[in-house]
Amino acid sequence: NFNGENWLKKFLPTFLEHSINDAEVVVIDNGSTDGSVNFISSNHKEVKIIQIETNLGFAGGYNEGLKQLKNDYFIIVNSDIQVTPNWITPMTRILSKNENVVAVQPKILSYNKKQEFEYAGAAGGFIDKYGYPFCRGRILNFVEQDLGQYNSCHEIFWSSGACMAVKSNEFFKVGGFDADFFAHMEEIDLCWRWKNAGKSIMYTNESKIYHVGGGTLSYESPRKTFLNYRNNLWMIHKNYTGKSPLFMKILIRLLLDQLSFYRLIILGQFRNAISIFKAHLTYYFSLKTLHQKRKKIKKTKFSQMKGCINKSIVWEFFILQNRTFKKLQF
Repeated sequence: NFNGENWLKKFLPTFLEHSINDAEVVVIDNGSTDGSVNFISSNHKEVKIIQIETNLGFAGGYNEGLKQLKNDYFIIVNSDIQVTPNWITPMTRILSKNENVVAVQPKILSYNKKQEFEYAGAAGGFIDKYGYPFCRGRILNFVEQDLGQYNSCHEIFWSSGACMAVKSNEFFKVGGFDADFFAHMEEIDLCWRWKNAGKSIMYTNESKIYHVGGGTLSYESPRKTFLNYRNNLWMIHKNYTGKSPLFMKILIRLLLDQLSFYRLIILGQFRNAISIFKAHLTYYFSLKTLHQKRKKIKKTKFSQMKGCINKSIVWEFFILQNRTFKKLQF
């Protein structure tokens, strides 16, 4: 939680109703300056509060807070989420029965449009050959309706940080989230490190939650654009290995980002376009640190990982007009 008193008032009661019998409920407060902590301590004494003095972002906040817990499993949940009955057990069941599975994501639907998948996770995350993340149920900015088309337990590439169950020992084994990411794509970077270590990540439709999305930063925020573009380059540089050399993969990705830059200029979204430029500059200045991180990560060939496709999602979406997961045919 960071200054999310309104979200806590709205969603914490239902969260407790459907969780308190199955799990310890903890709020990690990331240096909030609103009334979040007072609200919890006054109204929900059954909730444990871990207070962090400053806002360390999603990545750093979770790393610091989770260090103080000794549970076998962590279920990481955003504050702008409404859970449903029996949402915990299907995820922990998969974790307990599968030694190689380290994380599980539920079905994530939109809180405001209940029949639609939600942008941040939908029915499980995948990645294309240039490092663009997408989901079953959401490709780029096109979101599908939930018609039961993804009602199956399925291996995925990445699990959404909006809601994911993880094995605590495996979380710490790979170093947790990369705190330098601050927020956005830190969960994809984490999942990629797990994939490099030969682990599996799953999606289950038997657990369902509703996500508002953009609760801390709106989807149109220039800050969010900066973090997404910077962090995407960072995670590719850290984790990728395959047929193409890393520098070629990065070069193509930088060129594709340039297309996004010009598209935003044409659309009149100048601040978001500038954010892409700033993200690229920050990437260049981070190369030494990224190279050091890369050397510490065990590598598995990208093409051997389940959940990646040897296609360009940009080409599929804009040129071939394939805007649903099933039309990708891989």
